[in-house]
Amino acid sequence: MITVYTDGSSRGNPGPGGYAAVVSYQKLVDSVEKDWITEIGGRENHTTNNRMELTGAIKALEFASQLSTNNYLLFTDSEYVMKGITQWIKKWQLKNWLTAAKKAVLNQDLWQKLLEVTEGKQIEWKYVAGHSGHILNDRADEIATSFADKLNPDLYNGPKSEYRYK
Repeated sequence: MITVYTDGSSRGNPGPGGYAAVVSYQKLVDSVEKDWITEIGGRENHTTNNRMELTGAIKALEFASQLSTNNYLLFTDSEYVMKGITQWIKKWQLKNWLTAAKKAVLNQDLWQKLLEVTEGKQIEWKYVAGHSGHILNDRADEIATSFADKLNPDLYNGPKSEYRYK
């Protein structure tokens, strides 16, 4: 199983934003399975917090799709992402991407992309409260806010045993 923590951030709504994910998985290194951590992230100049939250989940699943399993445990601190993907999205699709108030669904492009990258995968979506002491969620937040602040954080890609956030 691949475990993923995602986050998004924007400075202003809209404003500059960043997204991040911390991905934990098994990697074959010199013919030996090792516990591995890869951090990913990026930025956009003009975006919203919700768009960055969705982008974090999308980019994490795109990365994880290159790995050898379709079984995921994905943590998000965004109720918008959590409820959207587990509760609202099927109704939006049935109503031709309109909300209950008959308005166009915001961020439809990203919701459709998220649907695309989840196809064929077994994903258990978990909500985790932000800034509540979950170390990997806090690290994803740190990466996302760094990108939103136009900083370039060092992203880790290596053995879990050497990862400083445990």
